[in-house]
Amino acid sequence: MDNTAAADSPHQEDPRVNTITLDHPWQWLAKGWQDIKTAPFYSLRYGAMIVLISGLIVFLTIIGHLTFLIPFLTAGFFLMAPLLAIGLYQMSAHLERGEPVSSCQALEAFRRNQGQLGVAIGFLVMTMQLWILASVFLFIMLFHDPFPPFSSFIPVVLLSGQHMALVIALTLVGAFFAACAFCISAITIPMLIDRQVDAFTAMRTSVRAVTHNWVPMLLWATLLVLIVGAGLLTLYVGLFLAVPLVGHATWHAYRDLVPRD
Repeated sequence: MDNTAAADSPHQEDPRVNTITLDHPWQWLAKGWQDIKTAPFYSLRYGAMIVLISGLIVFLTIIGHLTFLIPFLTAGFFLMAPLLAIGLYQMSAHLERGEPVSSCQALEAFRRNQGQLGVAIGFLVMTMQLWILASVFLFIMLFHDPFPPFSSFIPVVLLSGQHMALVIALTLVGAFFAACAFCISAITIPMLIDRQVDAFTAMRTSVRAVTHNWVPMLLWATLLVLIVGAGLLTLYVGLFLAVPLVGHATWHAYRDLVPRD
């Protein structure tokens, strides 16, 4: 598949960014599905591991009477998803080169550029913490309880109609942090395991890839939210397939967006 001419980079050392079309996100999903079919044992086992970890975290919040954290943990899942799929990127890279995959793909990927991956992870964690702090501040300012129980969060806060200012503020703040997180992480982790570049170069390239192709990347972000959201709404069972699909597809997104000169 040919991409159109690459956009010039504002930094001489930064990789160029390709121009893509609205067809590309669908092609990435198709390639991701093909990767699952090529290595189903490793891909789906990876998805099963994510399901088990997610279920365990929610179980611990319930028995610890910390259910008010569930909305924040859900938002955090979307933010940290690029990191959670690191092993899937490595699997796709091996499949692309015609090499066998194995059970240690995540560890192998992390070792390739672990220092810079740590910097990128730090930025994602910082973004998630700022999101949580902003949300707690809004609850303090616009609601009588900064930590409402999850059982009353939806009927009282979201559906009662009595706290529309809070709902609108939470939506706008969430959209802002989600957009920032998507821009800095859309292709950052795949790029860091594929190339010996620093985290700031990878994040700059990710931001340029998103802003230069904002319409197809908006479609891509919407597809990611719908697929992962469907996995979350099925009590995490759907993540068994959703995580491998979007993980493999994200690798192909990176390969189309950032050419190898």
